[in-house]
Amino acid sequence: MNERADATSRPGRERELASLYATARSLTALGAVEDVLGSIVRHAHDLIGTDFTYLSLLSDDGTLRITASEGTISAAFRSAHIPPRTGLGGKVIESRAAHWVGDYFGDKNLRHDPGFDAVVDNEGLVALLGVPLLVRDRVIGALFAAHRSARRFRTDEIALLSAFADHAAVALDNARLYEESRNALAELRSAYRTIEDQMELMRRAQSVHEVLTGVVLAGGGPQVVASELAQQMGGRVRILDRDGTLLAHGTPGESWDGHADDEALAQVIDGARSTGRAVMAAGADGRRHSAAAIRAGESLLGTLVWSHHQEPSPTDVRSLELATHVVGLLILKDNAAADAAERLSGELLTELIVSSPQVDDTQRSRARSRGVDLDALGTLLVARADGASAKDLVRHLHTIARQEAALAGEHLGQAVLIAPRDDAEPFARTVHQRLRTELGRPVLLVCEHVTDHDWARAFLRARDCTTVARHLGATDLGTTTDRYALYALVFDAGRRDELDRFLTDTIGPLLAYDAKRSTDLVTTLSAYYDHDGNLRRTAQSLQVHLNTLLKRLDRASSVLGRDWRTTDDLPLRLALRMESLRRAVLL
Repeated sequence: MNERADATSRPGRERELASLYATARSLTALGAVEDVLGSIVRHAHDLIGTDFTYLSLLSDDGTLRITASEGTISAAFRSAHIPPRTGLGGKVIESRAAHWVGDYFGDKNLRHDPGFDAVVDNEGLVALLGVPLLVRDRVIGALFAAHRSARRFRTDEIALLSAFADHAAVALDNARLYEESRNALAELRSAYRTIEDQMELMRRAQSVHEVLTGVVLAGGGPQVVASELAQQMGGRVRILDRDGTLLAHGTPGESWDGHADDEALAQVIDGARSTGRAVMAAGADGRRHSAAAIRAGESLLGTLVWSHHQEPSPTDVRSLELATHVVGLLILKDNAAADAAERLSGELLTELIVSSPQVDDTQRSRARSRGVDLDALGTLLVARADGASAKDLVRHLHTIARQEAALAGEHLGQAVLIAPRDDAEPFARTVHQRLRTELGRPVLLVCEHVTDHDWARAFLRARDCTTVARHLGATDLGTTTDRYALYALVFDAGRRDELDRFLTDTIGPLLAYDAKRSTDLVTTLSAYYDHDGNLRRTAQSLQVHLNTLLKRLDRASSVLGRDWRTTDDLPLRLALRMESLRRAVLL
């Protein structure tokens, strides 16, 4: 059912994004501010699918005045205004971020205005989502989508409306600048050249924006976009993801020695991410580095970096900023597709483990569609890291899975990877080193060889061996279960009967005594051996008085029927150790 839901939701997301690209292009073709305002609310209404939408512009006194709406009923609503720091609009303007309420009148955190509340009540507004309209780090208003019934707004809806608002703000700003330029031209003929230059800047920047939008609508990915942007602007273009990893680059018509000015690049990248504006700096080699953050609302998606030998012009800076909107939408689309693919990969991994060693035709078909050969999946690994969740580990394992034609996912709270590898030991060391570098923390990783599609047995052995290794003090290691073969009686479910017989023959009376009388003589003897027979340190570790410890040790001798302290009873010590490990595995 999840696959069918993804199959239907992914085309829906792609249609929404394609509609958003097309809408962005149509907005750029409009000239008058009034036409742009009307077009924004109409397209937002169609794109989000709420009962009605409206747009409010910010006045000099901080008042939000509704200037355009679609789907509203009341004429009074279309001319209403919201006092400063009031209602959801006030929160959006003050925080410069998206906010929503599922029940407008039921939300006690909002500061209500009686006059506007009366208009809202007459219109029947209940649920409301608002996003800011930002132009060059300045709030000029807010765009709202509303429902006449209570509901929650999903993260993808918020991101979609935020991305649309970015385009709408650009279009509105362009329209306003265009009108101001025409008025200035009529009033000040002497300023003709300046205004003409400004309009040329806008046209050239918008031309780049339209070209990139066309590339994305034609199915181009990050690499195509980077190459096209570099072709339009010259120099070198790099697209980095949120972690700073290179997604794509373009360097047309010039040689590049591969040596970046790391200090200058780090400066502009950090500056762009922290300020939200385009940042420029000169490198030691004379290149000019410019960077602009790629965002969808408050979410940082990556960074767009441009390097050129010449000082960037205002047109270049404007083009770079506009390009981040297109790249942001492309990353959103790719992230949605990758999330769906990783979720399906994890579901298939769980199914294979649960149903193993049987494999049906449907599972083989689903694996082939991902480029995975089930018959070749010969190694399973389980990874753990203190301070990192299984979800964090799985996110990194998915990257490895795509490179290895493998499957990754979370199963019973464990981060798991099943790979088509026969060299388990070197593979464990390689993956361990990679995870340790990427996470920046110690990682414990254990691999197990898979035989006859029995992924369930391999998972249990690897998982329990990881627990045994941790109990033995290992926290930063990449190895296989063979390294802990001595303890296989503990983590190999097929040999549990052998372990039970050994423990019964050796410490069976102690286990029976503890179970019957709710004592813990086994733990007492284990602590005694752990502290090399030192009575005082043993008592401190057990948090008991020394006399109490002596009584317990005498009682253990009585139960075992011999004075175990007079000799080095190796079977007894080994049995106590194996029982301690077994308890750790069973937790």
